[in-house]
Amino acid sequence: MAASGVASRRKCEEIILAGRVKVNGEVVKTLGTKVGKKDIILVDDKPLVKEELVYYVLYKPTGYLTAVSDKLNRRLVLDLLANDLKKQYRIFPIGRLDYDTSGVLLLTNDGNLSYRLTRSAKEIEKVYQVRLDGIINQEAVMKLMKGILLDGIMTKRAKVEINSFDRKNNSSLITLTITEGRNRQVRRMCEAIGFPVKKLKRISFGGVNLDGLSVGEYRALKPHEIKVLYSL
Repeated sequence: MAASGVASRRKCEEIILAGRVKVNGEVVKTLGTKVGKKDIILVDDKPLVKEELVYYVLYKPTGYLTAVSDKLNRRLVLDLLANDLKKQYRIFPIGRLDYDTSGVLLLTNDGNLSYRLTRSAKEIEKVYQVRLDGIINQEAVMKLMKGILLDGIMTKRAKVEINSFDRKNNSSLITLTITEGRNRQVRRMCEAIGFPVKKLKRISFGGVNLDGLSVGEYRALKPHEIKVLYSL
């Protein structure tokens, strides 16, 4: 199902458990059920048809929700895609970016790749440009690099580069590289060391960056970029 572009692997599991999948006319709720090429699979009573896999990178603006739907009718990242593209493919975001965070967001209909990049134990680098409230010092930088205790668990070691100080406005600009994807991790890490985030942008995910894109624009990933993502 994930490989056919229905949804991410995790979401597909939820669909199966909800009894929305039939194999040869029978509802199947068991995860990992084996099927063959001759089996007829229905999802919400619609035949499962394998579609072409597509991959995009979006320069997400702030003020957009990283989701495919929202009960509060907030703006979604999918609203930025061409209608023809959304009609042809069941595209969804890989992972999440906070509502108030901008930058690199990968979009695809490849559930297997989404699963690899969001639930794999492998360390996938995510690079952020962070505007901090205050003039950060070396002690605080070392804390970020060594790890911060969040919810009783230490974050993995991070890379930190100080880019500049704005003493007039009492702020710092740093580049922070992490290999995890915990909820609001960058903001919580910076708050923990006493330097709240004023502005946050992800500038790279697994080596994919924003080169050539303006805010709200997107482009298809190049073959070598897809290959690199699958190698992570």
